[in-house]
Formats: sequence, C-alpha cells, structure tokens
Amino acid sequence: MSKRDYDLLVIGSGPGGEGASMMAAKAGWRVAVVDENLEVGGNCTHKGTIPSKAIRHAISSIMTVDRNPFLKGLGGRASTTPFPKLLEGARGVINDQVGVRTNFYVRNHVEILTGRASFIDAHTVAIKRDGFSVERVTADHFIIATGSRPYRPEDINFKHKRILDSDTVLEVTDTPHTITIYGAGVIGCEYASMFGNLGVKVNLINTQDRLLSFMDDEITDALTYHLREQGVVIRHNEVYESVEADNSSVVLNFKSGKRLRSEMLLWANGRTGNTQNMGLEDINITPNGRGQLDINNNYQTAQPHIYAVGDVVGYPGLASAAYDQGRFAASHMLNGETDSALVEDIPNGIYTIPEISSVGKTEQELTRDKIPYEVGHASFKNLARAQMTGKTQGMLKLIFHRETQQILGVHCFGDRASEIVHIGQAIMAQEGSANNVNYFVKTTFNYPTMAEAYRVAALAGLNRLC
Repeated sequence: MSKRDYDLLVIGSGPGGEGASMMAAKAGWRVAVVDENLEVGGNCTHKGTIPSKAIRHAISSIMTVDRNPFLKGLGGRASTTPFPKLLEGARGVINDQVGVRTNFYVRNHVEILTGRASFIDAHTVAIKRDGFSVERVTADHFIIATGSRPYRPEDINFKHKRILDSDTVLEVTDTPHTITIYGAGVIGCEYASMFGNLGVKVNLINTQDRLLSFMDDEITDALTYHLREQGVVIRHNEVYESVEADNSSVVLNFKSGKRLRSEMLLWANGRTGNTQNMGLEDINITPNGRGQLDINNNYQTAQPHIYAVGDVVGYPGLASAAYDQGRFAASHMLNGETDSALVEDIPNGIYTIPEISSVGKTEQELTRDKIPYEVGHASFKNLARAQMTGKTQGMLKLIFHRETQQILGVHCFGDRASEIVHIGQAIMAQEGSANNVNYFVKTTFNYPTMAEAYRVAALAGLNRLC
C-alpha cells in the first residue's frame, strides 16, 4: 500500500473532478477532492452553467405566462422583473445542486478539502486556507480539473462597477437600462437574449461576420432574426480599441472609429484556464498562453501521473464532456488503459430564448467536403404540441446522405431544442444501416409531442429525393 495520503487527489470539484472522484472511489481508491470554494460544484455550479441557465429559465417562464392568453394575469412581465430578483431564484438552484453534489462525495467516502492547491513537488501539494494556514498532502495520482474563468484584457479595468464579465454579472444589484455585450459567442448570445427579454437595450458586438459560425447557417440566421426581434442591436466585424468608464456609463471605442455608450459593459470574449499560481512550471508542466494544459489521448500531462480534464484543457469546454473526461482519466489510472473516448459528434446546446442545439455536420461543412446530402424540415408552428404550449417559434432540421440516407446532422431551433436534439443523436450513434433517416418514418411517436417533428422532417426530406 502506498505511504502517501491518497491514491488520487483531485484539484477542482466541478463536473470533471466529480466524474473522476466517483469512479476512483467506487474502485476502492483513497480519494480526496480539494477546492478553494467552501462549497463543491466548481464554476459550473456557482458561476457558469447553473446560474445562467436558471436565470434564463425564469425569464422564459415569465414570458410564457405573459404571452399565453389562458394565463394572463397570473404573473408579472419579464420586462418588469428586476435582474437581481432572478439571481435570488438562481441561488436556490445553486444551493440544491451543492447539496446533491456534496452528498455524492460523502456517500462515496471522498474527503473534501477546502483551500487553494499548489504543487511543491510532483507528488505533494500545499493547500492554503484563508491565505495563512497551509496543509501538505501527498498522492500517487492527481487530476487537475480547475476549470476556466473569463478572459480579461489587461487594458480594461474590471474593478470598475460598470465593467462586468460572466462571473461578476451575477453580482449586479440593479437592472441596467442599456448594456453592451462584447463577444457574440455562446455566453454573449445567451446574455443578449436574456437582457433583451428583460426590456434592456442591448448592443451585441461580434468580432466576426456572423453569429456562432460553427453552427449551421440556417439556424444562426434564425437566431439573428429573433435577437433583433427582442431589441438586440447586433454589430458585426467590430474590434474594440479602448474602454472608458465613469460613474454613469461606459464608452466602448472601436478600431472602426465608432463609439458606443451604455450603462454597463459585459465582456464575453474568451476564457482562460485556471492554472495560475499552481506551481506547475516547477514540475515541468507549462500552460499555454490561455492557461490551458496540453494532454495526450489518455488525459495525461507532461507528468504521466498528473492528468487534466475539463475546461482547463480547452476544447470542447462543455460540462457534460468534462464529466466524461474525468471518468476516462480515472479509468486509465485504474486500468492502465481506457476503452472509452468522447463521442465524435458532441451535441451543443445554446440557451438563448428560444434555445438552439445541434449535433453532427452543418450544410456548409458538407458542401465544402462535396458530400451529397438532402435536408428535411419540420416547422414547430405546424405541430399540435407547440400550438398547445404557445411556443411555435422554431424548427427541426435533418441532414442526411442522399445515397445511403445516413443521418449526418441534426439542428434545432426553438423551445426544448437541447432536449429534442438527443433523439437524433441516439440514431446517429448507431452502426451501419441502423443510422438511417427512415427510422423516423417507420417509428410511431406519441401524439401530440415535439418528438413528432422527426417524422415530419424525415418525410419532408425523403420527398425531396429525385
């Protein structure tokens, strides 16, 4: 038996750290997780996925009451609901998640250590608490699952109360009348939609020529339309020159010569891995310029017994993928190999209002690669379930090979898109002829459901073949 304190020490209690901890603990290893936050869950629970999606759901629910003729008068309007009030509801969800996740660790006998960890040598970390007391802990193996934080350019004063990022926006005490969001990626689009539906005048600044260029063009065109319907002003191909802030407003100066004034600036342009001040360089592990760690196919860093998973290794930067990565890394530690890997087609969900989600290839990718395909659409406005809920905005888009009829991509825009896409993902993952658009034609779906969109889209696509 090892003379060290633990078989595995996990640094970070987010999805990646949790996945690794649970798997190693269930295999009988002595496991501890260390996190500088007093409560487990990592940035996903406290600053990222959970709070932002909880706020988004609250806004969407208020809008449902506001717009449904059968429910009018039962609730308030989204445009009159203060942002801090929505934050209070999100904190309730966060507390529930912390309780659930803490129970996972306790039930599996994983010790929870609080403090900031830094390496003294390749098998020893110092855990500093309250900036003073230090505990030294040793382990045979380590997993770095410290996540990421918003990227902050050095020339911008993020200490100013009117300059925010995706962490500090959760501390806002007043709903602004106007806000400029710099960065039109996933986070920027989500917050633009949320603030737009709260009645805030939003400027969304995109450094590229279209929103979310990694998504299917037809889906992002729909998103662009709905954001503008929500009052969001989108400016493409703009790069900031400087930022000026005073007690009443923030001015964003662009290299194009334009100037934009608003009450607040939300910086949503990039993220940085949380690897600073961890002593990694002293053990020959060097983060790149964005604080991310290089790993091999088994999630090992330059030190074979030290693994890294989740946002700290970069792509795909998804909570769901991080959990799987943690399990795969632990599997390699336990068995010397892993028979699993992230699925080739990783689904993404973007929680705008309405939300969008996709898995697989886009039309532009297939056209570039000269792969013959056909497309089938189902408009939500024609589905009975959507008509009943009043959420008729959106569509399901199936892309399949013209000759083999293999499903190549599933793209969805509208209510519950991130749930609906998983039906298509399941069929895409099947081997050989089982992955075929005809599955949706031959399958009987419950009626009325949103899943019925698959049958409608499949028939529409097959009817286009010639």
